[in-house]
Amino acid sequence: MDALLVLEDGRSFEGRSFGASGETTGEVVFATGMTGYQEVLTDPSYAGQIVTMTAPHIGNTGVNLLDGEAEQPQVAGFLVRAYSEDYSSWRARTGLSQYLREHQIVALTDIDTRALTRHIRQAGAMRAAISTERVDVEALAALARSAAPMVGLDLASGVGTRTVYRWTEGTPLEWEPATGTAEPGGTIRETSGGSHHVVAYDFGLKRNILRKLVDHGCHVTVVPSDTPAEEVLALKPDGVFLSNGPGDPAVLRYAVANIRRLLGKAPLFGICLGHQLMGLAVGGQTFKLPYGHHGCNHPVKDLRDGHVQITSQNHGFAVDAETLPPDVVVTHRNLNDGTVEGLRHARYPAFSVQYHPEAAPGPHDADPLFTEFVDMMERG
Repeated sequence: MDALLVLEDGRSFEGRSFGASGETTGEVVFATGMTGYQEVLTDPSYAGQIVTMTAPHIGNTGVNLLDGEAEQPQVAGFLVRAYSEDYSSWRARTGLSQYLREHQIVALTDIDTRALTRHIRQAGAMRAAISTERVDVEALAALARSAAPMVGLDLASGVGTRTVYRWTEGTPLEWEPATGTAEPGGTIRETSGGSHHVVAYDFGLKRNILRKLVDHGCHVTVVPSDTPAEEVLALKPDGVFLSNGPGDPAVLRYAVANIRRLLGKAPLFGICLGHQLMGLAVGGQTFKLPYGHHGCNHPVKDLRDGHVQITSQNHGFAVDAETLPPDVVVTHRNLNDGTVEGLRHARYPAFSVQYHPEAAPGPHDADPLFTEFVDMMERG
C-alpha cells in the first residue's frame, strides 16, 4: 500500500497509486460500464467527482486521440480494482497511467471496488479524500468532510466554454491505424452548413452530442451557459439544445430563467442536466439521488409506446414528477427506481431526457431522439 481512500464517514480503502501524486477530494460515485473509461474520464458531468469503475480491469486498451469528450480529464479522482499497465489497441497513442499523470489526475488501483460500491449503495454517495502522500485515516476523513457537498454546488459555469464558437465535425467514420487519427474530408463527416441551425448551451457539453447533431444535418453554434435568451434568439436558431453538465441544477437560476424565456420561441431539446433544467423551468423541482445513475446499462421505458431502451447515464439529481404542472408530460421512466427519465411539454415544442442518447460510451438505442429533435425543428 502506498495510497489511501477515506470516505467522510471514516471508512477507508487501501490502494496503490498509478496516476499523479498528491491529494484530492470529491464526491465518490461508481460507474457500471464495462468499457469506455476514456469517455468517463473526460465527461464534464463528472467534474467534482471521484469515479469508481466497477469493471475490474481498466487500462487494457490505452488512450486514443478521438474518444475524449473534452480536451482533458474532468474527474476529481479515479479508482479501479486492477490497472493494466500493458495495453493493446491499434487506436491507442499512450497508456492510461501516463495520460493521468500528464493531466494531474490522482488515481488508485488495487482498491476493493466491490466493497466500496456496496458501501455507497447502502450509505449513499459521499465526499471522499484520496492521498498518495499520507496514510492518516482521521486526517483524510476530516479533509473529505471539508470538501463542498454536491447539493448547492454550481459546477456547470466552470466547465463550459466562455466564448461562442461553431462546431462542424461529425462522428468519425473510421480511423487510420498508422497514426491513430482521422483525416478530415475522408474519415470525419463534416458540414459547413446543414439544414437546421442549432444553438447549444454549454453546461458541460460532451463532444459526441455535437457530433450527433451534425450527423443529423444540423450546423451548431455553441454558447456559454449564462448567455441571455435574447442573445440566443438573435442568432436565429431553428432549435436550442440544453446540454449535460455537473453539479446541482437547482442553483443554476440564470439558466432556468433563460430557458423560461425560450419556451415557445424555439424548439428545445435537453439532455441530462439540460433535462433537469427544463424540469425546473416549467415549474418542477429536482432532488438528490442516493447514489445516482452512472453507467451504460440502465433500462428506461418509453411510456408512450412501452418500448424499453438500454441507456447510458451519468447524473446525481432527478426531476420530481409530483411537482410538475399538468401541461408537462412524463414520457420516460427508469425501470430500476422509477425516476423520471423524459419530459415533453404539451403546449410548446420542448422535450428532454435524463439519459445520454449520443452513446459515448454505451448503446445506440436512443439515437432516434436526435431525429425527433430535427422533426420538431422542421415543424417549427
